[in-house]
Amino acid sequence: MRLDKFLKVSRLIKRRTVAKDVSDQGRVLLNGKEAKPGSVVKPGDTLEVQFGQRILTVRIERLAESARKEDAEELYTIVKEEIRKREDSADFLQG
Repeated sequence: MRLDKFLKVSRLIKRRTVAKDVSDQGRVLLNGKEAKPGSVVKPGDTLEVQFGQRILTVRIERLAESARKEDAEELYTIVKEEIRKREDSADFLQG
């Protein structure tokens, strides 16, 4: 299954066009490597998606052509969720 379609079906990203844009911007890693929207994903793969300052790492459990909202979370398992802190601008202003 294509990466952009999986992101939409799993509801990690609401729209496929947004999933494509996020991938094109280099904000999605597939098994540690930058992924394109057409990259093929399979169960067992790890995705790292950057949403602004938040980075979500998930493991793909199964694929589905479509999924109801209630079933979408069964397609993946959250491995890690972290928030990157911005560099402290006060240090920059003092220097």
